[in-house]
Amino acid sequence: MAETYESLKIPPHSIEAEQSVLGGLMLDNEAWMSVGDRLAEEDFYRQDHRLIFRSIAWLASNQKPLDVITLSEWLKENEQLEDAGGLSYLATMAKDTPSAANITAYADIVREKSILRQLISVGTDIADSGYRTEGRDSKQLLDEAEQKVFKIAEQGAKNTQSFKPLKTLIKTTLEHIEELSKLDSAITGVSTGYTDLDEMTSGLQKGDLIIVAGRPSMGKTTFSMNIAEYAAAHLKQPTAVFSMEMPAEQLTLRLLSSMGRVDQHRVRTGQLTDEDWPRIATAVKIFADVPMFIDDSPGLSPNEVRARARRLVREHGNLGLIVLDYLQLMQGNGSSDNRTNE
Repeated sequence: MAETYESLKIPPHSIEAEQSVLGGLMLDNEAWMSVGDRLAEEDFYRQDHRLIFRSIAWLASNQKPLDVITLSEWLKENEQLEDAGGLSYLATMAKDTPSAANITAYADIVREKSILRQLISVGTDIADSGYRTEGRDSKQLLDEAEQKVFKIAEQGAKNTQSFKPLKTLIKTTLEHIEELSKLDSAITGVSTGYTDLDEMTSGLQKGDLIIVAGRPSMGKTTFSMNIAEYAAAHLKQPTAVFSMEMPAEQLTLRLLSSMGRVDQHRVRTGQLTDEDWPRIATAVKIFADVPMFIDDSPGLSPNEVRARARRLVREHGNLGLIVLDYLQLMQGNGSSDNRTNE
């Protein structure tokens, strides 16, 4: 059996689970509430099952009655009944499904098989890209491969997320408050190094998106890099900096100037005084063990930033801070109609 499967390379699927999902939906209209956000038509292996699920989704979304007769009539009106297997196939699926009680379990099986097929497809694409690079280097190919795999993972995460009971949220929130009460400091996030700002924000909180806005040449980059420097050098928090405007070497020059308290113009021109050199040497020594990582690749997309940040996490542990300079220079993926949302 294993040899037969290996030779045929049949993609993972479960016809029985797919039929049970469709049959359960025809038996119980309320069952749609349980699977409507768990499955998409692409999750079904067979084309006729995709067609049937798409038709069921339309009927359910439009508050239409759903059973074998109404579904077959809708398919017939749209000249798709034969493509769906005919009335007899619909009736057989409904008859062979005992009830809709276990429909979420059937849906999970269908979704699991769909993810496996997507992984196989992505794996094939990645292998093909290795043979046909089309001018892309290995670094770019790796980024694209990571994006494809992460996309599958994100879709799976969306399907597992749902409403959370308030009583559960209250319990976890109270536990979090208790942990905070044990801290000696009022700073519950990553300190910025700016005392007044920390007092207002309690630090940069985990998961927060913080936008530094201002007119050109008002010091946005300097301000952001000062925070990054403090997080990495003083708090020893692994910090990632994506600089899409300024080269990494220029950022490093600014960091040395800031840490060494040396005039930036003198550092940039090399006109250092005898007092400046020891300060620069001290700054170099401090930065030798600072967990800061700078990526100055221009025009990165949101997916590329995410992939590179995740790779950095795998190599160096969780990141305390990510600085992106700056948002407007990011490149869209081309798949989103709304660049702001992207």
